[in-house]
Amino acid sequence: MNYSAYLATGHMIALMESFSRIKVRTHGQENIPEGSIIFVVNHFTRIETLLLPYHIYAHTHVPVWSLADHSLFEGTLSSFLAKIGAVSTRNPNRDRLIVKSLLTGEANWIIFPEGRMVKDKEQVSGPSFLGLHRGGHKSAHTGAATLALRTEFYRKRLQHLLVENPAEAERLANLFQIDTIAPVLTGKTWIVPINLTYYPLRARENVLSTLANRFADNISDRLREELLTEGTMFFEGVDIDIRFGESIPVSESLTSRQVKRDMFSLRRFDFDDQLPSLQVMRQESKTLMHRFMADIYRMTTVNHDHLFASLLKSLPFKRISEEDFRRRVFLLTEMVPEKTLVFCHQSLEIGQVALLTDDRYHKYRDFLALARETGVVRCEKDCLLKITANFSARSEFQRVRIDNPLGVVANEVQPLAALQRRVRLMAWLPEILIRHRVVDVLLRQAAKQFEADHDRFRSPGVATERSVGEPVLLKGTSRRLGVVLVHGFLAAPQEMQELADYLHGKGFWVYCVRLRGHGTAPEDLATRSGCDWLESVDIGYALMNAICTRVVIGGFSFGGGLALDAAARIPRLAGAFAVSPPFRLHAVSSRFATPVAAWNRLMDAVHLPGAAKEYIEHHPEHPLINYARIPVAALAEMEHFMKELEPRLPEVTVPALIVQADRDPVVDPESTVLMFSRIGTQQKKYAHLNFNRHGILSGERCELVHAEIGTFIDTL
Repeated sequence: MNYSAYLATGHMIALMESFSRIKVRTHGQENIPEGSIIFVVNHFTRIETLLLPYHIYAHTHVPVWSLADHSLFEGTLSSFLAKIGAVSTRNPNRDRLIVKSLLTGEANWIIFPEGRMVKDKEQVSGPSFLGLHRGGHKSAHTGAATLALRTEFYRKRLQHLLVENPAEAERLANLFQIDTIAPVLTGKTWIVPINLTYYPLRARENVLSTLANRFADNISDRLREELLTEGTMFFEGVDIDIRFGESIPVSESLTSRQVKRDMFSLRRFDFDDQLPSLQVMRQESKTLMHRFMADIYRMTTVNHDHLFASLLKSLPFKRISEEDFRRRVFLLTEMVPEKTLVFCHQSLEIGQVALLTDDRYHKYRDFLALARETGVVRCEKDCLLKITANFSARSEFQRVRIDNPLGVVANEVQPLAALQRRVRLMAWLPEILIRHRVVDVLLRQAAKQFEADHDRFRSPGVATERSVGEPVLLKGTSRRLGVVLVHGFLAAPQEMQELADYLHGKGFWVYCVRLRGHGTAPEDLATRSGCDWLESVDIGYALMNAICTRVVIGGFSFGGGLALDAAARIPRLAGAFAVSPPFRLHAVSSRFATPVAAWNRLMDAVHLPGAAKEYIEHHPEHPLINYARIPVAALAEMEHFMKELEPRLPEVTVPALIVQADRDPVVDPESTVLMFSRIGTQQKKYAHLNFNRHGILSGERCELVHAEIGTFIDTL
């Protein structure tokens, strides 16, 4: 190997990665030990043969060599591969070179025990093998385990011979080109399993495939498939999770009496000689292989496509409503980390309620597009019709990632037994139980969030009373329609209590949302963003949608803006209403938001954070419910949210009601008229009521507002 060429290649790979849309995340680096290491890795793409050595070297600072298929070692490419540490699988000195470089610490090694790329991801486990499917069952290779055992065998043999037979020790040192014996004697040999998981898996025409079609004749199916799949990863983006498993000390597999007899024998034998303990060593190699292959597959990083594909595969019936399917996957996302102890993609580490509302992260949408494109499902009247024959169809090995990518994705998590049990449970549960579970999960989630936030920011004289901030569910007499109520900025669910009681008295189910950062303390609100508030509203909608046939969302002040935002995002809503929604604010505090935020940025730039203005004093109408201090950051976040909402108001196509006090001291009535005019639906009403205060949902004559809202809901 040429060390300069190796480093230059590493820089080239880093540059290539930065220009691509590939995102690499490494996990478990702390599991990499000091010593001689063979990294054993599942093999799925050509990309990993370039990226993996670079990323391992970044952590170990020891060159990483790898085996490469003999067909690549032709012409000038052969010389280049040799310079960067690649060795042909048909090199006659391959095994001795690997053992020698491990003993001397010259290099660590990457070996793919599956033997070649496993494009179908179909792993097979059994009592005598753990392997894969490529037209038949084939065991994973024991070569990596054998080489690790031989390395540690000779390390311990050298330790013994230096004392008992120095001449033989010297001969072995010369055989392995060992210049300094001390590091060899004190080192250890390890096997470190690595799992690589790619997400998403898509195969489309891209720059590479287009160029190949234009300038090359007779492209093989194998090459075309790899250009489509891996070119899409490179140019359209893919997340690669590199997960290092617990290191396996090889010395623990050299404790049998037969192996020790050969290891500590004083007689001479050469590297390729057959030893009496050969059969024992082979059995130990197989045991090691079973162990690290199980570790590799166990470390698969589970993502949304895994859950969608696995559930679809396990469904006992061909037809399912899209809403029911999404609820089942949502429940899986809540179960996966807690109940199955699997590793999750980072997109599963955040709230998943968007799966039940607008799918704003496009997880379901992207899955459905791929499923329809590959003929796995057909959509009929908001239902999915599973085409079982296409989902389980056998494809040619070289085309499987194109023809049946969802089958590949489902295969990848097949070895995760605990996950598969949960998938089967979700596939077989009746829809009514799925609805009940969704409600239970969301209620517990909202309660848990409130408890955690309230306890974290609890401080005498600062935190809001617990009863004021708790979200509230009122059970109705009919499941025909439910109402979700959203309180205003600086307030809490209790702000909506009188309206909630009125609607509940009419027989409706009612849920009062708690927006994150509210009902606790201003310090909590200062940390929140529009995304947090969206998720709070989504929890309310998803919960009520699982209870009732139709759902209305309404809110007061900023809560009204959030209700209109939900109406723009979720066309399945029955209707939306907003009471005194802010489009232009009168409050003096609002005019401070932008200049104060700019002042804070200036203070940060000159390292004077003590001069920053973080809060503005406020005198609310309802001091037991509303904060007396306004976090400047949260105020700016609210105004940003409303500005983002303005151009999306034409997307509100459900029936809508705006209620506004004619002398509101906080919200400009004229701006509310402007907001009303921009709402897209033709089924809308503007109610202009005679009040001289902002908070019109409670207090004197509030029954007029309640009646206006009740009449609107009755017409839906």
